[in-house]
Amino acid sequence: MPSPWQAVWNEAEELLYATRPEGFDVEEIGRVAFDCLPESEKEEALDALFYTYWAAAQADRETRAAIDGGGR
Repeated sequence: MPSPWQAVWNEAEELLYATRPEGFDVEEIGRVAFDCLPESEKEEALDALFYTYWAAAQADRETRAAIDGGGR
Protein backbone atom coordinates (compact mmCIF):
# COMPACT_ATOMS: atom_id res chain seq x y z
CA MET A 1 0.00 0.00 0.00
CA PRO A 2 1.50 3.36 -0.95
CA SER A 3 2.18 6.06 1.61
CA PRO A 4 0.04 9.22 1.51
CA TRP A 5 2.97 10.95 -0.24
CA GLN A 6 3.21 8.24 -2.90
CA ALA A 7 -0.55 8.34 -3.42
CA VAL A 8 -0.72 12.10 -4.01
CA TRP A 9 2.42 11.91 -6.18
CA ASN A 10 0.73 9.32 -8.40
CA GLU A 11 -2.45 11.40 -8.56
CA ALA A 12 -0.50 14.56 -9.44
CA GLU A 13 1.40 12.73 -12.16
CA GLU A 14 -1.82 11.37 -13.67
CA LEU A 15 -3.39 14.84 -13.51
CA LEU A 16 -0.46 16.44 -15.29
CA TYR A 17 -0.35 13.74 -17.98
CA ALA A 18 -4.08 14.31 -18.59
CA THR A 19 -3.99 18.11 -18.56
CA ARG A 20 -0.54 18.72 -20.05
CA PRO A 21 0.11 16.03 -22.67
CA GLU A 22 2.78 18.28 -24.22
CA GLY A 23 4.92 17.60 -21.16
CA PHE A 24 5.98 18.95 -17.79
CA ASP A 25 8.94 18.91 -15.45
CA VAL A 26 9.20 16.34 -12.68
CA GLU A 27 9.41 19.18 -10.16
CA GLU A 28 5.86 20.14 -11.12
CA ILE A 29 4.62 16.71 -10.05
CA GLY A 30 6.26 17.22 -6.68
CA ARG A 31 4.87 20.70 -6.20
CA VAL A 32 1.32 19.70 -7.13
CA ALA A 33 1.53 16.63 -4.91
CA PHE A 34 2.98 18.52 -1.94
CA ASP A 35 0.34 21.25 -2.24
CA CYS A 36 -2.42 18.60 -2.24
CA LEU A 37 -1.00 16.75 0.75
CA PRO A 38 -2.76 17.34 4.07
CA GLU A 39 -0.67 19.49 6.41
CA SER A 40 -0.40 16.58 8.86
CA GLU A 41 1.41 14.48 6.22
CA LYS A 42 3.88 17.09 4.96
CA GLU A 43 6.64 16.48 7.52
CA GLU A 44 6.74 12.77 6.69
CA ALA A 45 6.75 13.58 2.97
CA LEU A 46 9.70 15.93 3.42
CA ASP A 47 11.55 13.23 5.35
CA ALA A 48 10.96 10.84 2.44
CA LEU A 49 12.20 13.43 -0.05
CA PHE A 50 15.32 14.17 1.99
CA TYR A 51 16.08 10.47 2.37
CA THR A 52 15.54 9.84 -1.34
CA TYR A 53 17.90 12.67 -2.25
CA TRP A 54 20.51 11.39 0.19
CA ALA A 55 20.21 7.80 -1.11
CA ALA A 56 20.64 8.97 -4.71
CA ALA A 57 23.67 11.09 -3.78
CA GLN A 58 25.17 8.16 -1.86
CA ALA A 59 24.60 5.80 -4.79
CA ASP A 60 26.22 8.33 -7.13
CA ARG A 61 29.28 8.60 -4.86
CA GLU A 62 29.58 4.81 -4.68
CA THR A 63 29.27 4.49 -8.46
CA ARG A 64 31.90 7.15 -9.03
CA ALA A 65 34.23 5.51 -6.53
CA ALA A 66 33.80 2.13 -8.21
CA ILE A 67 34.50 3.65 -11.63
CA ASP A 68 37.48 5.67 -10.41
CA GLY A 69 38.89 2.82 -8.35
CA GLY A 70 38.16 0.11 -10.90
CA GLY A 71 40.50 1.52 -13.52
CA ARG A 72 43.61 1.47 -11.32
